Amino acid sequence: MFRTYVLMLFTYFFFHLQASGNISKYINMKYAYVSKIAVVLLGILFLVQAYDTIRSNKEDTEELSCDCGHDHGHEKDKPLFQRWFIYFLFIFPLISGFFFPIATLDSTLVKSKGFTFKPMQQIESADRYAQTQYLRPDTSIYYGKDGYEEEMAKELKMFSAKKELNLDDKLFLKGMETIYRYPGDFLGKTVEFDGFAFNGENVDKRQVFILRFGIIHCVADSGVFGMLVEFPKDENIPDDKWLHVKGTLSSIYYQPFKSTIPVLNVNNWSSIEKPKDPYVYRGY
Repeated sequence: MFRTYVLMLFTYFFFHLQASGNISKYINMKYAYVSKIAVVLLGILFLVQAYDTIRSNKEDTEELSCDCGHDHGHEKDKPLFQRWFIYFLFIFPLISGFFFPIATLDSTLVKSKGFTFKPMQQIESADRYAQTQYLRPDTSIYYGKDGYEEEMAKELKMFSAKKELNLDDKLFLKGMETIYRYPGDFLGKTVEFDGFAFNGENVDKRQVFILRFGIIHCVADSGVFGMLVEFPKDENIPDDKWLHVKGTLSSIYYQPFKSTIPVLNVNNWSSIEKPKDPYVYRGY
């Protein structure tokens, strides 16, 4: 009976994630079909398990009414502690999924993990599978070397042909990766995008990072991406305030990172509401 209820709850949980749209908080929506398949398979398993439970209960009732003198009781093979431990492994994700609020990643996580930036050569020599990505999206780990270079060449051709780059939700990660990969090709171009503010170690009140949390495949490989922006005059912008910024792309030596990075010299900006879906996703 326990397995029947667990399968029913898992089926409902995945269905609820799909129906509410909260599945986007966990995975790239490119893979939403996997969750839909899971709902169907779990539903089938629930029906099979429910049928088996009903049949078993019927057989147990017949055995109890048997007058043959034999003991038909089913012996429990597993110790009580082991059975309850297995139950807990299934129950805990359901409790956390139903009763814990879905937290949206924000600047608090950036602060707790430590905000860093590494030059391309350091990224290529480090263990990229074990580190959180900051500012520069790097999807080379999901390609062979030749395949990645071919993909980036296509994106460079697409973005460099534009006089103005509007990095909306669909193009944000592709655009940022291309700009950081080929910064010299975009100097002087007009770029605009949305994001939340993060002050980091800035002491210059004209400068703030505008960032978005991006999901490559799922939330486990998420990173925080964007760039430093510089306003014409001092601005006191608090962390997590959402802005739309537009300006001219340049570069700057950023002392806290001890590295030269792109900077957007802002000439037009405005406060915006936090988007319904604050994350951006990598398309292929």
